[in-house]
Amino acid sequence: MPNTGSEKNFDNTEKRFWNNDMEALIGIMVVLLILGTINVFSSSFIIAEAEFDTPYFFLKRHIINIIVGFICFIICFRFDYHVWRKYIPFILIATVISLVLVLLIGPSVNGSKRWLPLGVTQFQPAEAAKLVSIMMAAAYLSVQVKMQRPIKILTVQFGLIFIMFFLTEQEPDMGTAAIILTIPMIMMVLAGLSWEKIKMMLLFALCGAVLMILRQPYRLERLKVVYDPWSDAQNMGYQTVQSLSAIGSGELTGMGLGVGVSKYDYLPEAHTDFAFAIFCQENGFLGAIFVFLLFAALAVYAARVASRAKDEYGQLLAAGIMILVVGQAAANLLMVGGILPVVGVPLPFISYGGTSLMVTMSAMGILVNIGKNGEKD
Repeated sequence: MPNTGSEKNFDNTEKRFWNNDMEALIGIMVVLLILGTINVFSSSFIIAEAEFDTPYFFLKRHIINIIVGFICFIICFRFDYHVWRKYIPFILIATVISLVLVLLIGPSVNGSKRWLPLGVTQFQPAEAAKLVSIMMAAAYLSVQVKMQRPIKILTVQFGLIFIMFFLTEQEPDMGTAAIILTIPMIMMVLAGLSWEKIKMMLLFALCGAVLMILRQPYRLERLKVVYDPWSDAQNMGYQTVQSLSAIGSGELTGMGLGVGVSKYDYLPEAHTDFAFAIFCQENGFLGAIFVFLLFAALAVYAARVASRAKDEYGQLLAAGIMILVVGQAAANLLMVGGILPVVGVPLPFISYGGTSLMVTMSAMGILVNIGKNGEKD
């Protein structure tokens, strides 16, 4: 009996795991959020019980952050991504004012001012500055590409991005500041920056990195212990040593959920920057590989969305968001694995952190909207 058109469509649907790239991105995000929620509770219930008399303190806050994050995701998904381009000046002004207010009235925690108190909660403007810098870079670069004009480094747009970078560095927060400046630089290369200007930009970046490291003596010490953290295992190398010990003790299948011992006051920031170390300890090598594959798949589908976007602005904005999410994941995994120094970059969807999660989910909403608008009829 001949195969009908409807049967062909049914067969094609059966062969595909996802119906489209947007569905894949949402699915991967949800799986990562589920893994992150389980890990946040597992890695935080000890410190939560000790400091707040309830093991569910961080879990409750994390769930609230996810709910708010989903609201941000839906808003960004429902609005055409071109709409945000009109409001970039207002978003920029609000972000810069927030960064200034952090330095003026923000509470000092471990010598850093990174949070702006908002009643019962706190807001971290530097996290929002990451996405704002990407939106600004995409807006400028897309015009240059569309009009076939040469890409310039010294522009008003990148001067404003540098201001956000400078204010974040003053907190001090080198990791976040580097992200704010580095992603737009990568976007410039993707937009077709000439090789001569690339070399000049790399020279400036190298000089800037040296100055940032020398500005705070502890940064140089952290850099020194990267290659041999055991040489200073009780001081600068302590977090890296404990992280590697946690990862190694997980072996192939892990100790089991909630059973990991490193969260018992051995590994600092066990539910935030070093959440993945606890994840590896409790879920083992197989669990770690699963997370790697999820982020790799996210990168592939995000790249597909960027390549299929209907205009230059969508292509560059999608590429910037992909670098933001996957790049932060790579930086965190390398940091937790002792390959990069401790720079305070969270693992998207897995680490505990309200503002970071909300900004990341907002960025994912914009990315999915770009994919939706880029679909062929």
